[in-house]
Amino acid sequence: MAVPARLRSIAAIASVLLLLVGCTDASSASLSAAVAASTAVTFETDDGVELAGRVFGPADSTSGVVLAHTLSGDQTKWYGFAERLANQGFRVLTFNFRGYCPGGDGGCSAGTKDVDAAPADLRSAVEYLRADGVQRVGIGGASMGGTAALLVASADPAGIPAVVTLSAPQVLYGLEVSPEVLQTVTGAKLYIAGLGDPAGAASAADAMAALGPQPVREEIVTADEHGTALLASTSGEQVQELMEQWFGRYLAPRPAASNAA
Repeated sequence: MAVPARLRSIAAIASVLLLLVGCTDASSASLSAAVAASTAVTFETDDGVELAGRVFGPADSTSGVVLAHTLSGDQTKWYGFAERLANQGFRVLTFNFRGYCPGGDGGCSAGTKDVDAAPADLRSAVEYLRADGVQRVGIGGASMGGTAALLVASADPAGIPAVVTLSAPQVLYGLEVSPEVLQTVTGAKLYIAGLGDPAGAASAADAMAALGPQPVREEIVTADEHGTALLASTSGEQVQELMEQWFGRYLAPRPAASNAA
């Protein structure tokens, strides 16, 4: 007996839903394994606040990335991408800004939330990764974390070779990335934002890409999401590939100096 078209359609939809659930379960299992393989760490800021983080990737890597979260998020939003970078051989540190306490595998940073202290927190994270043996440290920052990334890179005495920002505003509360600041960010800069970002981050990316020394690149993707939400948007794979390629290009270890005459 022929199966009615309506029933065939329902069966097809059910099959697709089961496939999606299976993919989601596999992805969750992979992420859980990556988190289990990472290490929970703590470190102190210059003013004595203890921050919680996680380190992913090979212990002997000399190239690494610090990932800084958004105002409304926490370090867990970066875990999936941290795993991807770790699989590329990078040592990766995610962390919670002060006052952020997701708990569980997300950890708990001490102190009170303070946007203006974000650069100080991020600076301490960079120094922690260097103390862990990483010689070349890049920064990936989303929204608040991106603004802080540019401020830290502008004043870092050792130099930050690569910075990637997602939806970073030029001004956020007491944080401001002025044209003068951008002129001092000498590392390679990649600004990513969503075309329909309601926070106007696409305009900010356009403005910042027009200032400061090369190399610099702007990528406006066809998405409405903001900050780390871009990683899971319809343009998420493109965003993650752009970031991977940028860090891969500009964080490769420097060749050893030749002793030949």
